[in-house]
Amino acid sequence: MDPSDQVFRALADPSRRDLLDRLNEHDGLSLRELCAGLAMSRQAVSKHLAVLEAANLVSTAWRGREKLHHLNAEPVNAIADRWIRQYDRGRVRALADLKRALEHPMSTPEGPTEFVYTSYIDTTPERLWQALTEPAFTSRYWGVELTSEWVTGAPMTWKENGVTITDPEQVVLLADPPRRLSYTWHTLSDEWRDSHGFDPAEIAVLAAQRRSKVTFDIEPLQGRVRLTVTHDGFEPGSELVAGVSHGWPEIVSSLKTLLETGDPLPPIAR
Repeated sequence: MDPSDQVFRALADPSRRDLLDRLNEHDGLSLRELCAGLAMSRQAVSKHLAVLEAANLVSTAWRGREKLHHLNAEPVNAIADRWIRQYDRGRVRALADLKRALEHPMSTPEGPTEFVYTSYIDTTPERLWQALTEPAFTSRYWGVELTSEWVTGAPMTWKENGVTITDPEQVVLLADPPRRLSYTWHTLSDEWRDSHGFDPAEIAVLAAQRRSKVTFDIEPLQGRVRLTVTHDGFEPGSELVAGVSHGWPEIVSSLKTLLETGDPLPPIAR
């Protein structure tokens, strides 16, 4: 079945749309939380979630003994790329609004604390690991050169816009090729700030917050690879969450295009 057919089938049911609406309002919910207040049995909700997961509209992650459910925007991005280009973008503004809504990060009463994004890529786990760890790859789809020995505890060097960033706390947290990679986010140095033209006062506030981390989970699935990016560790309400929630979908989409076609997506004019 065409993946877009699965998405349309999943969205056709009002109960499944209701579940997506709930996750749009409060992402990262357990099955118990999703069932609360619904006129559906737990079994019915589980079946609907299975359809949404099969369509890649919902991704899951374990936190302790709880399985949390997250919205995933990648299928919506794929449909937008396939269909919107054939029509006047002004006539389909509602679809763009839907895409932005589905990319909304996880929220708590105090504010968002993490961002989760899942994509299916026509590649192998080994090739995807290479694309995540080799500077020649990362520079093409991300514009960043990442250099490390890629073993747990190893330091990382981040080079972007001609600025090289090193820091004792900028390290690999876990390296399990080709299944899982996790590292701390780069240091918001003055040189990096100036290379991007960011406001010094705003970056000073963000730099004072605790360091976040990003984790890549790589899972082979029916001839493809499912990549789940989890960026977490933010302080509640941190503005960095908003930044990465816009950045990761673009980065992963370009990574997917590079691995499947040989060329990354052209950069978006800022």
